[in-house]
Amino acid sequence: MKKLGLVMMLAMLVLASSFTTKTTSVHETKFDADIVDLAISQDFLSTLVAAVKAGDLVGTLKGDGPFTVFAPTNEAFAKLPAGTVENLLKPENKAQLVKILTYHVVPGKVMSKDLKNGQMAKTVEGSSIKVTLKDGKAMINNATVTTADIEADNGVVHVIDTVIMPSM
Repeated sequence: MKKLGLVMMLAMLVLASSFTTKTTSVHETKFDADIVDLAISQDFLSTLVAAVKAGDLVGTLKGDGPFTVFAPTNEAFAKLPAGTVENLLKPENKAQLVKILTYHVVPGKVMSKDLKNGQMAKTVEGSSIKVTLKDGKAMINNATVTTADIEADNGVVHVIDTVIMPSM
């Protein structure tokens, strides 16, 4: 059990150190790029990048913003039932893909210090997400924020461990 905890801590350290940027504080990282280029520069967000491209949302997320993006990792997408991602990336499912992706975006720049327990935030998709703060962790619906406050030129990214789903 202790080894597992150590491995998890090392994994989090590796993840945090993978952001090769200028650090403005212990918890705050700043990229000199927009949200799309930030995501492209991180291998662990490659599935999200593929989905954003398939949904024709690159231009939007390269826009002025500001945007707050709750970015699911490749592992988060892998938790979905087998074949889900491949199916969503098909051109005939673009509307469903866009609905899911825009559910991960909140207008404005919301830093972790701005989050309040029980807070509801309206997404670009139109539905609201719920913020839960517990035991030093922030959750967005059923997803845990694993890395917060990664600033881009047009907003902020919070990495999450689960793909959150709007009502379909």
